[in-house]
Amino acid sequence: MKRVYLDHNATTPIHPEVKAAMIAAMEVFGNASSHHSFGREAHELIENARKTVADALGAQPEEIIFTSCGSESNNLVIKGVTCGNSVCKIGCERSEVIISAIEHPSVLNTAKCLQGEGKIVHLCPVNENGVVKLDVLESLISDKTALVSIMYANNETGAIQPIEEIANMISGRNIIFHTDAVQAFGKIPINVKKLNLDFLSLSGHKIYGPKGVGVLYKKKLRKVCPLIHGGHHEFNLRAGTENTVHIAGLGKAVELCIADMDSEWQRLGELRNWFEAEVVHRIPDSIVNGADADRMAHTSNISFRYIEGESILYDLDFDGIAVSTGSACSSGSLEPSHVLLAMGMDHGRAHSSIRFSLGRSTTKEDLVCTLGALERTVTRLRNMSPLWKDRIKKA
Repeated sequence: MKRVYLDHNATTPIHPEVKAAMIAAMEVFGNASSHHSFGREAHELIENARKTVADALGAQPEEIIFTSCGSESNNLVIKGVTCGNSVCKIGCERSEVIISAIEHPSVLNTAKCLQGEGKIVHLCPVNENGVVKLDVLESLISDKTALVSIMYANNETGAIQPIEEIANMISGRNIIFHTDAVQAFGKIPINVKKLNLDFLSLSGHKIYGPKGVGVLYKKKLRKVCPLIHGGHHEFNLRAGTENTVHIAGLGKAVELCIADMDSEWQRLGELRNWFEAEVVHRIPDSIVNGADADRMAHTSNISFRYIEGESILYDLDFDGIAVSTGSACSSGSLEPSHVLLAMGMDHGRAHSSIRFSLGRSTTKEDLVCTLGALERTVTRLRNMSPLWKDRIKKA
């Protein structure tokens, strides 16, 4: 049975060259904080990776902090700039935070934690295409705003947010601006200086690197209180011996994805557009969610009315095809996608959605195979659905 992987937004397979770099790094066992030759070898691997990431972002190496994942990076900045410690001057003087209604759970749930500490969190709505409403965002900003955190691209729909416009909106107002760029980095050009970003999060396993390593970009003059206290690692911002092997793998992954970013964007965009057009043509009552937004080229979110997305997922998995019903971090929940609900969809449509996320290995043959299985699955499930039968009667 042919197996097709269309869940690259959840995670990506490790690139062979990344794997080779990690295996080589395993031979460098020294502690990067040690001053002897063994330590210096490890330190050099880490600093080479740091420079690679910095160059890719248009940043300086000392502005790159290695973490364990994107979620930790998000927590570090959101908690770290709003804490009561005097090291975070803005966080002490201001008490309000603004995030969007479509953020990843690592931002949404961290914001809930802040609310429990007495902070005021504003949830900025999005339009029907999943894009932040700039006029509402501007109305929420005040002299009490400490932080604005808006994701760069949504993990469920691929909708790209107007990051540059938001940065310009808050420029000069002494407000910290953070973006979760986990789904965007390595796929579209991002220059933190041109965008005037204060903080940016990214993750290794979304770009064909290993799980267990991420990055927080921190503008040089910005301060943040550490989540983990201890030694002087990562510019005193993340104590603990560095994960040399994973950091080396991340550096190689960044190097590779930047090298073919433009060609992959075009290739995947063409495949995604063909696939969506075929789905809508061949399967009645299928709707591409956020179709009119500026989207990531590899992401497609489609609702198949009158049936449950979970049923489609399991049927396709039986055929060897891996897809998703939304964020991997929310896969244990029976609730409909908070992203799709924020876009104004009813529960039925939100529950019927499937996310197809393409990647390096995706071919047109994979999508042809998926299309055939999807058409069979939707037809079978709808024939058993009372909602579909009612719809046919009324037609």
